[in-house]
Amino acid sequence: MTDWNARLYLRFEDERTRPARDLLAGVPLATARSVVDLGCGPGNSTELLAARFADAQVVGLDNAPDMLAAARRRLPSVAFVEADLAAWQAEAPVDLLFANAVLQWLPDHRALLPRLVGMLAPGGALAVQMPDNLDEPTHVAMRETAGAGPWAARFAARPVDRARLPGIEAYYDLLAPLCRRVDIWLTVYNHALEGVGAIVEWVKGTGLRPYLAPLDEGERAAFLAAYEGRLRQAYGPRADGRVLLRFPRLFIVAVR
Repeated sequence: MTDWNARLYLRFEDERTRPARDLLAGVPLATARSVVDLGCGPGNSTELLAARFADAQVVGLDNAPDMLAAARRRLPSVAFVEADLAAWQAEAPVDLLFANAVLQWLPDHRALLPRLVGMLAPGGALAVQMPDNLDEPTHVAMRETAGAGPWAARFAARPVDRARLPGIEAYYDLLAPLCRRVDIWLTVYNHALEGVGAIVEWVKGTGLRPYLAPLDEGERAAFLAAYEGRLRQAYGPRADGRVLLRFPRLFIVAVR
């Protein structure tokens, strides 16, 4: 559980790609010569960028070998580079920096945002989407399960949850002095999934990773069983037997 698993991530490809489509729809650029997909994952977001900016040099960056391997299979004509986003520096000004569901994993992504804006060409855009779901039942149940089982002392000594996003105003005040235009919005998706087990599979590919990583095989099975039991109390079946996974996401498009 130490690396990102492309197969697990892509199990819900349509749902995971929808926010990337919505983010790209908010980018006001008619053309671009250079596009970088920050945290490109298995290439589903990169594919959207390459289709819209067919004449651009598109590069995907990620730090997970399995994700990069999947992206290269998907888009063999696109350059994919293994890189640490927190330390990465563009070699030349970029027209579009696209960061879909990645910056929330960095300990202090707000400190990175002005540096990313500084990498943009004049008139270039920084497009960011981040999950804002730490208060949703999926993540509340993660923390409750971590604090209630035989592993509780381990998690108490070393918390694994990512930091909460600050308010929209904080992002605006950070970016407005650096940009000619800043557009920020919140979208709440409601994904219809087959059942609570599908929710577990969804978060196993993302939010549950740091909780499962320090556990052995037996502990993981016990953790997942306890976690799923908590989710069943929060996500009841709808009229068609499915469950609705409520998923808030924050979007930012800033033009230099």
